[in-house]
Amino acid sequence: MQKVLVKICGIKTKDALEAVISGGVAFAGLNFFRPSPRFIDFDQAAALAKLVSPHIKIAAVTVDPDDALLDAILKSFRPDFVQLHGTETPKRVAEIKNRTGISIIKALPISSADDFKAMEDYEPMADRFLFDSKTPEGAKLPGGNALAFDWRLMRGQSINKPWFLAGGLNPKNVKEALELSGAAAMDVSSGVETAPGEKSPALIRELLRAVSS
Repeated sequence: MQKVLVKICGIKTKDALEAVISGGVAFAGLNFFRPSPRFIDFDQAAALAKLVSPHIKIAAVTVDPDDALLDAILKSFRPDFVQLHGTETPKRVAEIKNRTGISIIKALPISSADDFKAMEDYEPMADRFLFDSKTPEGAKLPGGNALAFDWRLMRGQSINKPWFLAGGLNPKNVKEALELSGAAAMDVSSGVETAPGEKSPALIRELLRAVSS
């Protein structure tokens, strides 16, 4: 079985980052969506980015970002990916990629097999996809809601770009999720928190043990 790549999203503290680094995590997400409990400002992000090991790729997590936000992120540090977790159109995704010159992770909400049809429009400009559970009506956040979709929907999908499985993953269910979905990469946020936005180094380590066991 190939090694599963892990992305821990919404890192805010040095302790959480150290758990990510020591655990061999491949991707780290820094969240710039202000309503999120995982939001960090530019100075915090720049300070954490300086501590990241070379083997870890950093994603700047955004939701329908305007040009001013993108410029401010790039002024503070240069991420490896811009993650787009909103309702960005294919045209806007192309504009963001051209403006920043940075690889794109496009999140797509999934609740049924029909939702995968959106991939075709984004394939020309997305470098990776992230499949997350569809946001429930009335929810304030487009992700990080600790909700899972039916992981079996991933089986049989023709996906031409690398992709992350996301949504409701935690140390107790991650093995089942990987087996049912066939995912080679996963994104975890709320599943390694003791409270919204509060990452637990112990839970990060537990998750990584579960993935590698």
